[in-house]
Amino acid sequence: MGGAIYQHSSFSRFFLIIFAWMFTTIGKPAIAVGIFQPSQWTLAHATFYGDETASATMGGACGYGNLFVNGYGTDTAALSSTLFNNGYACGTCYQMQCYQSKACYANVSYITITATNLCPPNWSEASDDGGWCNPPRAHFDMSKPAFMKFAQWNAGIVPVMYRRVPCARSGGLRFSFQGNGYWLLVYVMNVGGGGDISSISVKGSKTRWISMSHNWGASYQAFASLGGQALSFRITSYTTKQTIFAWNAAPSNWAAGLTYSTRFNFS
Repeated sequence: MGGAIYQHSSFSRFFLIIFAWMFTTIGKPAIAVGIFQPSQWTLAHATFYGDETASATMGGACGYGNLFVNGYGTDTAALSSTLFNNGYACGTCYQMQCYQSKACYANVSYITITATNLCPPNWSEASDDGGWCNPPRAHFDMSKPAFMKFAQWNAGIVPVMYRRVPCARSGGLRFSFQGNGYWLLVYVMNVGGGGDISSISVKGSKTRWISMSHNWGASYQAFASLGGQALSFRITSYTTKQTIFAWNAAPSNWAAGLTYSTRFNFS
């Protein structure tokens, strides 16, 4: 009986040690990787580009192509380089309030936009007189339809309060393929949660995981022989560090120029 009590006590201590290890090595990262939370409100300015059709916003530095086809619509903006973060901000979402201007519509509390483009610096103009996107300014160059939702367009520029918010997306991640069987270029779209991507790896049905390098905007590339293989992706959020797996996202007969939808997305 004495031996049994001793063994039980040892087992209990062993269990507690294992539990403590699991909490420190597994529990804390799980907490840190939680659902993306809105940021604090911050002051910036907003302008617009293009016309009411928003045709000028199609394409853009993030590589999303036709924003209507790919689910982003006209509620979009180009970010100054201070916010664009070399393309890692592509797909991020913001709530914006027109702030303390006669041009603001009093009955509109805020609008929500997605970052789809870069507003480059204009070094020939002063940052407070035309060079609105010059560093270190935080600036949003919005589509005209989005701008017109919260302010009179003829104002040209208005002060705004903005904050990062979770991206509410319908459906899963979408992977738009370019390249060939030896060079795969993937544009990642319809990203939920933080909306952004820090890293991607691809796995063919005959390969191990291959790290993809950041090309530009929302595109990542892998120089590898992946033709004729079903492809899976491991994607990590830039903001939340959450990692998800999109298993068999593209079939073995995948082709450049096609887009593949999944049921996997960030929360």
